[in-house]
Amino acid sequence: MEIHSSPVRAPDAGSPRATPPAQDPIRKAAMDLESAFLAEMLKSAGMGKARDSFGGGAGEDQFSSFLVEEQAKQMTKAGGIGLAESLYNALKEAQND
Repeated sequence: MEIHSSPVRAPDAGSPRATPPAQDPIRKAAMDLESAFLAEMLKSAGMGKARDSFGGGAGEDQFSSFLVEEQAKQMTKAGGIGLAESLYNALKEAQND
């Protein structure tokens, strides 16, 4: 049996989308905003909605938002869609002015 590697990879250190550690409060704020944006987009796309096949009942409805928010945070940590980086650069530039 042959195992294929995933086509999705984290950015390498030389990549322009690779981000320094999130200790910088401006970077953390930018990443939090991107995560919130992605969570809303995932909800709009139907992620986190109850499915008959899962059978989670009322608990599924109550906790699905936590799953969507955590998925959005992990997407942002993995490089996201570049929104956090754009926000960070704009905020940093505004701070330096």
